[in-house]
Amino acid sequence: MKRFSLLAALSALVALILAACGGGAAQPTAAPVPTTAPPTGAMAAPPTGGMPIEGAITLWHAYGTGSTEEEVINELVERARAAYPNATINVLQIPFDQIFTKFQNEVSAGGGPDMFIAPNDSLGDQVRAGLLADLSAYVPALQAENVSPVAIEGMSLDGKLYAIPESFKAVALYYNKSKVATPPATTDELLAAVRGGNTAVFNQIAYHNFGWLQAFGGKLMDETGRCVADQTGGVEWFTFLKTLKAEPTVTFSIDTGKADSLFKEGKADMIVNGPWALGDYRETLGDNLGVAPMPGATSPAGPLTGVDGFYVSVNSANPAGAVALAMFLTSKESLQLYVEKAGHVPARTDIAIADPLVAGFAEAAQTGVPRPQIPEMSNFWTPFGDAITKVLDGGADPAAAITEACATMNTANGK
Repeated sequence: MKRFSLLAALSALVALILAACGGGAAQPTAAPVPTTAPPTGAMAAPPTGGMPIEGAITLWHAYGTGSTEEEVINELVERARAAYPNATINVLQIPFDQIFTKFQNEVSAGGGPDMFIAPNDSLGDQVRAGLLADLSAYVPALQAENVSPVAIEGMSLDGKLYAIPESFKAVALYYNKSKVATPPATTDELLAAVRGGNTAVFNQIAYHNFGWLQAFGGKLMDETGRCVADQTGGVEWFTFLKTLKAEPTVTFSIDTGKADSLFKEGKADMIVNGPWALGDYRETLGDNLGVAPMPGATSPAGPLTGVDGFYVSVNSANPAGAVALAMFLTSKESLQLYVEKAGHVPARTDIAIADPLVAGFAEAAQTGVPRPQIPEMSNFWTPFGDAITKVLDGGADPAAAITEACATMNTANGK
């Protein structure tokens, strides 16, 4: 099987993420760099950057119940407990749609976990709110551990590091190879496929469909943070979604679980989703599962590309232990398990990707749009989610809907 180097697969992302916008950051307390040696007699274990895992540590995650991601983190935590028996590691699952708000509320009130793993969806907002410990002192340790500079930059704001990187995430096109011999590379090919009898289900969510804005030559914001999608490809984007919705072989669902079921049960031949679903899809479809980048149009598709990582709270009583655990969970051995079992695109450059499905996500990320960390981005989700609903469910005119969405976003941002 052909092996793909992560460094090669993600090299094109470097310039993109380095260009991501930043905002004025608060100045959280830096996590102290531990200097004590690992405990004598500890069993051989993935490296922790020379830092022992000690004391009590509470970790939150948002992996789905019974998912391969949850299985991986539970297995890795058990390895950490065995390697460092003096540490007390408590793990709590928080639903993904609640984890950012719950973290902010509890940390703002003086509580919360020591650490949590999540994509950099809210990194900018959390830094500006003063919720995250500054981990910049650990950059040399990450560099020594072959962590990609792209990943380090993706977890940084204004030159400061706020999380230990774990993986890259961007959506791509899953397809059933028993039904789709060649995945559509363009939006025209996608339309031809569904008009020719192939079925598809799409999550009716702004995030999952964002990539088609760039495909039609558009971008969301200019350099000032002003929404310009209504002037640069947004009309074509919404028109394409409306055209897709009109096909009887296409389903748009606001229920992600229902969309997953349609694909896994063979009732849909294609779906756009992220690598977090890879393990579960593979269990159902086996060798019939394929992954390819989202179809492009006049330009390659540009899905929002994020970095997952382990954040440490400013309230943590044990920040050194939290960082040591994060280093353990992102070691070469640990990330190899994430890659092989959960389909993650690793944040390290020393892991070859042998699995063509994971390599498909690495390819999809190459043309992705780095998730903006400027505060204006927080006012994208509601107006654009509402606009997509108006177009797909209410029959609204795409041009009017995108104009209204941009105007609402700009008003909220004082633009």
